[in-house]
Amino acid sequence: MSTSSDAAAIRAARFRTLSALPMEETATDGGGYSLLGSLKEILGRREMLGLMVRRDLKARYKDSSLGFFWSLVRPLTQLAIYYVVLGQFLGAARGIPDFAIYVFTGLTAYTLFSEIVLGGAGSIVGNAGLVKKIYLPREIFPLASIGSAIFNFTIQLGILLLATLVLGAFPIHPGLAYVIPSLAILLVFGAALALLLAAINVFLRDVQYLIEVVVMLLMWASPIVYSWSMVKNVVQPWVLDLYTNNPITLAVLGFQKAFWTAGADASYPDDLLLRQGIAILVGLVGLVAAHAVFNRMQGDFAQAL
Repeated sequence: MSTSSDAAAIRAARFRTLSALPMEETATDGGGYSLLGSLKEILGRREMLGLMVRRDLKARYKDSSLGFFWSLVRPLTQLAIYYVVLGQFLGAARGIPDFAIYVFTGLTAYTLFSEIVLGGAGSIVGNAGLVKKIYLPREIFPLASIGSAIFNFTIQLGILLLATLVLGAFPIHPGLAYVIPSLAILLVFGAALALLLAAINVFLRDVQYLIEVVVMLLMWASPIVYSWSMVKNVVQPWVLDLYTNNPITLAVLGFQKAFWTAGADASYPDDLLLRQGIAILVGLVGLVAAHAVFNRMQGDFAQAL
């Protein structure tokens, strides 16, 4: 009898606590788009965001004895293939000093972007159970994918720095500052595409598979396994401008300026830093536009899922 009365007292205490809490608005109803309101709501759920990032990382390597080591397997395998096949068999390494560092530098930048976009595109569909059952700012799901991609990026960047140290080419020079705008480009454009594609993928599931092909093409449309000067020598100037102003190309070139010390005398586009600054501004506008589209579509996510 005492046990049941204790349980009833506990339930009553919980109800009193809940009734004393202030009411909070969880969704807008015809109030229009508010970027600041969305940011405030996301910041209010930052602990939940952190939990989801850790959950994504644990789920990715669940039941794996090697754990986070697998985050390095793909880029290291790609590096080995490109170094042997393109660098040695096809002779690309003869025209690019420290070819292994060169390729791994580009892969580090590209892998961050691809993981943000691909992970973000499937984030809403992959969390359909949560989307249908509880209310959270829907942006948290693609943002969690971005967080896990950044974690993997830091591991890969650590391997890159270790490799430069072992080869006696550690990047202690003014060009290291290029990593800041380069990283900003990857994060801004990656986040914009992650939000936009996450929303569209809820209603058109083929988008997730299409974007995998597009992201793969973007790798070959960037100077990762070949040099920018090779493109410069074979295309028309207007084509070169389009190619160079590709955000991935700008980010990869910035990473090479920062970490590829053997390329100090290599050819780079004029006004690279200015181009990167313009790209960041364009990316920020695109990010706001993508979030506006996401915000407009998110009200129908639960029904579509």
